[in-house]
Amino acid sequence: MKAIVSVIGKDKTGIIYHVTKALFEEDINVEDISQTILQDYFTMIMLVSLKDNANIDLINEKLSALSNELNVQIRIQHEDIFNAMHKI
Repeated sequence: MKAIVSVIGKDKTGIIYHVTKALFEEDINVEDISQTILQDYFTMIMLVSLKDNANIDLINEKLSALSNELNVQIRIQHEDIFNAMHKI
C-alpha cells in the first residue's frame, strides 16, 4: 500500500531525521521525497510504501506524537485519499 506523508513547520535541525526514523521503525519505505524551505518554514512531502496489513491509524498516532514533540504538522494519508482530495 502507498501513502503520502506531509510535514510542515518552522525549520529546525533534525526534522528529516526524526520523521524518517519513525517511518523506518514502522518498516515503511520512503520511495520519493521532496522538501524545501519557504522563508522560515520547512515543507516535505514523501511517497511511502507500507505493508498491506499496516495499521495506518496506529502509524498516524505515532506520527502525531512526533508532530507534538517537534512542533510541526505531520500527516499520513492513503494514496487514494490524497489523490481524491487533490483532483481538480
